[in-house]
Amino acid sequence: MTMSPVTIIGAGLGGLTLARVLYVHGIAATIYEAEPSAEARTQGGQLDIHADSGQLALAEAGLTDAFRAIIHEGGQASRVLDQHGTVLFEEPDDGTGGRPEVLRGDLRRILIDSLPAQTIQWGKKLTSVAVLGAGRHQLTFADRSDVTTDILVGADGAWSKVRPLLSDAMPAYIGTSFVETYLYDADEQHPAAAGAMGGGALFALAPGQGIFGHREAGAVLHTYVALSRPAEWFAGIDFADAATAKARIAAEFDGWAPALTALITDGETPPVLRTINTLPTGHRWDRVPGVTLLGDAAHLAPPAGEGANLAMFDGAELGKAIAAHPGDIEAALTAYEQAMFPRSKTAAVDAHQILELLIGDSAPSGLVGFFTAAFEGKHG
Repeated sequence: MTMSPVTIIGAGLGGLTLARVLYVHGIAATIYEAEPSAEARTQGGQLDIHADSGQLALAEAGLTDAFRAIIHEGGQASRVLDQHGTVLFEEPDDGTGGRPEVLRGDLRRILIDSLPAQTIQWGKKLTSVAVLGAGRHQLTFADRSDVTTDILVGADGAWSKVRPLLSDAMPAYIGTSFVETYLYDADEQHPAAAGAMGGGALFALAPGQGIFGHREAGAVLHTYVALSRPAEWFAGIDFADAATAKARIAAEFDGWAPALTALITDGETPPVLRTINTLPTGHRWDRVPGVTLLGDAAHLAPPAGEGANLAMFDGAELGKAIAAHPGDIEAALTAYEQAMFPRSKTAAVDAHQILELLIGDSAPSGLVGFFTAAFEGKHG
């Protein structure tokens, strides 16, 4: 029996992985993506790809070799500092970490390149979905075009337009935001900040605030400045005025080591506000014919290194479920959701706990204890 093509909303890592796994199994899919092209915007920083999720998904997609070719060697190193720049914990990248680092943009590229050219329809911003019955839906896009589908997957992130078909849940602000900055040619131009960052990931922490960062290839320092403040506090900052915004954020780190605050004040790109919103932990829904969700659309949680991995794993598992139930899409979606709900709940609980270790009352000692136990467990 010929299966209807799968319609995927969103060309993020999860949607692309789903399309690729379906392609490997000979099942047609079309991705509708709001962005006009793959190069429309930068794709964020480095991701650590986990052996038990993201790497498994890439193996199902037949992309392990392509993945290994884009690994940033040495990127798994990590260190924890206090606000004075004192190193409290440090672990080098000795090649045994199991979570190699890659740039999100490189990972997205190998997924896009693995698909037939017509798979992704760019410049298709979904504006509405009409329920037609019997699992069928009509999608209308901002360019006034529309399509009808029998199998709809929302891979469209935190503010999913597909989610309302399944759930009334909406992302809610959790009281913490990140401000993103970059430094370039850091070893030459910003040696103190580069020295503080080290060779991989940096966690400089105190209760309610932190400076997180990663050294990327080419001496790029990518920083996220975390502050626990009400949304109204951030709304009072004009981020269009880069100099004023950087100064306002840096003022919250008065007394911190200059090598750390330089990651804010010397930022070479306009600071970007990233509010942290989440769906309820354990978010789930009753089976609705013909439609499901994956990734952040299904289980948005605090950033803790799991989001991209879970999205790709969701995509691979959904693709496998569809392939395993030819002609019975409801059986496929049921099997996928029954496994995804408990998996994503566990990950969300862990993500909230990690955020608490990072900027909760125990910071930085809580994270030091966590890393130390993990290090001893690996090398014990």
